[in-house]
Amino acid sequence: MKGKRIAFLESRLADHVAELVTRRGGIAISAPALAEEPDIDPTAIARLIEQWDARPARLVIFQTGVGTRALFAATDALEITQRFLSLLANTTVVARGPKPTAVLRQRAVRIDLNAADPFTTQQVLDAIAGIELANEVVVVQRYGDVNIALNDALAARGATVVEIPTYRWAQPADLRPLISLMDGLDRAQVDAVAFTSASQVHNLLAVANREGRARTLRAALNATLIASIGPVCSAALREAGISIGIEASPPKLGPLLEALDAAIAAPARR
Repeated sequence: MKGKRIAFLESRLADHVAELVTRRGGIAISAPALAEEPDIDPTAIARLIEQWDARPARLVIFQTGVGTRALFAATDALEITQRFLSLLANTTVVARGPKPTAVLRQRAVRIDLNAADPFTTQQVLDAIAGIELANEVVVVQRYGDVNIALNDALAARGATVVEIPTYRWAQPADLRPLISLMDGLDRAQVDAVAFTSASQVHNLLAVANREGRARTLRAALNATLIASIGPVCSAALREAGISIGIEASPPKLGPLLEALDAAIAAPARR
């Protein structure tokens, strides 16, 4: 990346991303666009367990390690974890990737199906393709946003989707880094911007709208190399009117930075 100024909106892994950019010779510009906030309703969890007894779920899909851990923390506080584990024992359990898998194993939960690498919604759907879902209940542990693609695909197969919110993505309390990023983009002082989730796109545009800078932000982003971690993020960027220069494949942080490094090193960008 040789001295290029690389902005990123990652929150949870901000330090890690900054280190990876610096290792490649880039100048890291951190502008976190998300804040992780708890979104657990103990009453709703208790009600779900009651309903589950009356109408067993065909599938339970655990999407994230953070959310799975938060869900078990809630059942611990309610003193219904053993009951929850008993229900899981009689349900097909699906894990989306190694992080929920690790939490489930800590709780000695049998995992029936695992999404394949790179652990996207499509791999979850592939894993459950052979299961009849018409008129069945599917419980989905929600991550920071509603997984519309997953829910729509399940509903199209006749399933009743029951979501368990565990945390949600909000705007960060300190918006100064995002505003500073907009300032830098306006002055053409940013060489590339890396987006690692659709929620980052939504929050950045929401802040820009509030500041009266949405039009100039879009123009500045479209004059900058934009790197997207994958199809869902890319769809959000396109919907916002932002052109994408790079989309990682597979949709992971490592391939995203490798592709960005290669694009910056290409002769046309020297």
